[in-house]
Amino acid sequence: MKKKALISGITGQDGSYLAEFLLDKGYEVHGIVRRTSTFNGERIEHICGNSKDEAMKAHLHYGDLADATVLSHLLKEIEPDEVYHLGAQSHVRVSFDIPEYTCDITGLGTLRMLDAILRVNPSIKFYQAGSSEMFGNPVSEPPFNEETQFLPQSPYGCAKVFANHITRNYRESYGIFACNGILFNHESPRRGKEFVTRKITHSIARIKAGLDTKLYLGNLSAQRDWGYAPEYVEAMWKMLQQDKPDDYVISTGKLHSVEEFVYAAFSHAGLDPEQYLDIDENLFRPSEVHKLRGDSTKARNAFGWNPQVGFDELVKIMVEADEKALLERMEGKVR
Repeated sequence: MKKKALISGITGQDGSYLAEFLLDKGYEVHGIVRRTSTFNGERIEHICGNSKDEAMKAHLHYGDLADATVLSHLLKEIEPDEVYHLGAQSHVRVSFDIPEYTCDITGLGTLRMLDAILRVNPSIKFYQAGSSEMFGNPVSEPPFNEETQFLPQSPYGCAKVFANHITRNYRESYGIFACNGILFNHESPRRGKEFVTRKITHSIARIKAGLDTKLYLGNLSAQRDWGYAPEYVEAMWKMLQQDKPDDYVISTGKLHSVEEFVYAAFSHAGLDPEQYLDIDENLFRPSEVHKLRGDSTKARNAFGWNPQVGFDELVKIMVEADEKALLERMEGKVR
């Protein structure tokens, strides 16, 4: 019998890649989507309504992480073996503008899902999408591992710390197979355009096509540990296949600045960044996280996870994908 998986946040970057990965593994995949006036499902159209192969089709259900009742109802209806909890208000800068909503959905949304599992079927395995933003600016120098103290610098980071601790609490208090994946930055052509890496590559494609003349950015000195999203969703799955639940840092262990990303992206596009780059003070965060680099030794030893796509290849993948997508739109191939 097929395993069943339920994914919150299935329409996002990670959710779409995870759905594909699980379908390839033979899972029956279900996803939770919020009801909105327009369907934000571009990343999963090929595995939902447009899929001609029923075995490779994900099933979508309306729900909301603010609604505990509907979460319980979905667990009873779907009867999943595994729940991958990726849904959140996940934009760090935006979390300063809507802190209460961010903490409700990102933090309490995790509690609602865990409590629904406890009440409906405590044998369901649970994956919680943690974030390197939980570390913030700790006293210790990077790299950070599972034992590093959290010192978040944003409402988003604070909400994720709560989600991390409540996941551990339900694991230790009730014996739920619950894992925290503490994932450092991971990118792809499916990254939202509001995130800095995709903003860079999308803007460069438009500049190269003559549609824009400037790329406006904030803090260029921030340094991050950037990996390739499809590799990171495999780590999520591997965590839930272990004999015992635990928490794992997932990262490349390599540090690069936003400025490095900018210059690498312009170089791949054959453009000079000095002609197009401008700094906008309004894009700086009220509180900055300076360096985030992870240590994935535990995951490597536990289940052999190792990233294969390096920084330069990641940038190239994203630049080429945005250039191709824009060209197709301009030629009328994509409406």
